[in-house]
Amino acid sequence: MSVAWSPDGTRLASGGGGRGSGELFVWDARSGAHSGEPLYALSELSEVVYALVWSPTGTMLISGGSDGMLRWWDVERRKCVLTRHAHQGTVQSLKMSPDGRSLASCGDDGAISIRELASGKQLRTLRRDRPYERLDISGAKGLTRAQRASLSALGAIEHHPVSDI
Repeated sequence: MSVAWSPDGTRLASGGGGRGSGELFVWDARSGAHSGEPLYALSELSEVVYALVWSPTGTMLISGGSDGMLRWWDVERRKCVLTRHAHQGTVQSLKMSPDGRSLASCGDDGAISIRELASGKQLRTLRRDRPYERLDISGAKGLTRAQRASLSALGAIEHHPVSDI
């Protein structure tokens, strides 16, 4: 679940979901009106929402979900107006740049994606160096526990057999 204040502090967006469907609501944060009920729900969500951020003007809400997609929502029209694939796996976090022109996202894939806010255009991807990404060390002999941990931190994987009970 994720929550985000609108820039003027009058609305609060909440996202979440489960079992293959997502939820995205906008709430009145100042008056307490509609207590217990959102002002409205944004639809077209088949994925769970894990990250939210408002545009600096408060007219757009950007969501990131379990499908690796970013969605730009026009909150006045209550409609998704732009969709971009950002990550392999879940989008975990979204942050706006201080000047409000760029959007950064990070996901399960370990990448940080930086995009132009207005168009969603990819500007660059930041990724830490993981030279052993997906290298299977399951059958490797002679490795100490510390060496296995180091290789794992650099991206190696190890399959552990499931014992029969």
